[in-house]
Amino acid sequence: MIPSLGLPGRSRWAALSVLCAGMLMIVVDATIVNVALPSIQRELGFSESALAWVVNAYLIPFGGVLLLAGRMGDLLGRRRVFIAGLVVFTLASTACGLSQSQGMLIVARLVQGVGGGMTSSVILGMVVTMFPGRHEQARAIGVVSFIASAGGSIGLLMGGVLTEAASWHGIFFVNVPIGIVATVLALRLLEPERGVGLAQGADIPGAALVTTALMLGVYTIAEVPDNGWGSPRTLVMGGLALTLLAGFLVRQATASTPLLPLGIFRSRNISGANVILMLAAAGMFGTFFIGALYLRLVLGYGPLQIGLAFMPVAVTMAVVSFRVSAQVNTRFGARPVLIVGLVMVTAGLAVFGRGPADGYLVNVLPSMLLLGIGGGLTFPAVVSLGMSGATADDSGLASGLVNTTQQVGGSLGLAVLATLTGGYLFGFMVGALFAAVAIVVAVVALPAEAIESEQEDDSEGCPEAA
Repeated sequence: MIPSLGLPGRSRWAALSVLCAGMLMIVVDATIVNVALPSIQRELGFSESALAWVVNAYLIPFGGVLLLAGRMGDLLGRRRVFIAGLVVFTLASTACGLSQSQGMLIVARLVQGVGGGMTSSVILGMVVTMFPGRHEQARAIGVVSFIASAGGSIGLLMGGVLTEAASWHGIFFVNVPIGIVATVLALRLLEPERGVGLAQGADIPGAALVTTALMLGVYTIAEVPDNGWGSPRTLVMGGLALTLLAGFLVRQATASTPLLPLGIFRSRNISGANVILMLAAAGMFGTFFIGALYLRLVLGYGPLQIGLAFMPVAVTMAVVSFRVSAQVNTRFGARPVLIVGLVMVTAGLAVFGRGPADGYLVNVLPSMLLLGIGGGLTFPAVVSLGMSGATADDSGLASGLVNTTQQVGGSLGLAVLATLTGGYLFGFMVGALFAAVAIVVAVVALPAEAIESEQEDDSEGCPEAA
């Protein structure tokens, strides 16, 4: 049991709303720019290949700093890292919106990715310490999981609205007031906490190895659509990333105060949950990317129509995450709920890929509803398992690990689906395959006895999460 930070019930839910605002701002920014890319290209003169860096410049540092920032939250205080990340992200968003050249925009996006990684890396760690009771924690994780998983479709909608109503600059400026308000509220509502201190595991060499390995790995994956999986460039960079990662693991096995104690992987729940999360993210997030292209190029949708087309995913995921996931996780356990959710995600992706292109109501809406319900069950359950066993001293590390796994999985899925030559419908079936493999891992790797169905009495009441 993790000790609570000491916040009263309603204050904890108010603090959770601040964490969710930060999470939503970060997640939305990963996809909101996709709809505006043609406008950015026209105004700043990007080539087709260079335009990808508007996205990659954000994703690479974001994925690279997650594990390090999560551990820094344990050592220096998660509130401190969260607020610092918000400040960096907000300032970088301002610079993005003011950009008048390719170089300025790409550099600002790099800094924005660092701030986003710092902020999101510690959120789950703060949630499990604020909500030690099982039922409250399940509800809180359900809320955060919805934001993390549905934020992509919300970003597509916001990108379409802002790009059509104003200009591409607006997709970055919208972060500024949100970031300022979130920072002020975080200072007021989040309980100050003391980290365990740098002496308990600063591990600068390990930090350098894993951050470099992750950034290089995400960069390699992001460049696969241009270079190909078998190109010398991909093989050399991928081999170097794996070598650095191996060096990091050796360092962790021998260091007196490791950045990532390898004993955390002795838990089958944590190990299995992170593998499942990577596969689920690869299937769903990669499919969202090619799904947007499918709607644009096959069904002829405009930016706003694409955003609206994805809204059923966000709406159904919100309902399931807010009102259903906590109750069924508490009653039946996370493992069976996770398996049911993954089955629905697999079915949704398969429906998306069944073809032919018969229109939205026949070919797309059923898939969106299945993905929304399945995602609303899957992500809270798998995150609960991934955070299981985390203590107050290492919850930031567990949080950073879960976020890293999801980020790498999403990047991997995007790279795989972007390089397929069998068409969009074939890509949806490959996404379904990722989710199907996740079902197998959940059945085989997760111990059924680790999930109990009994209710726990929380020390304080759980107000409705609006």
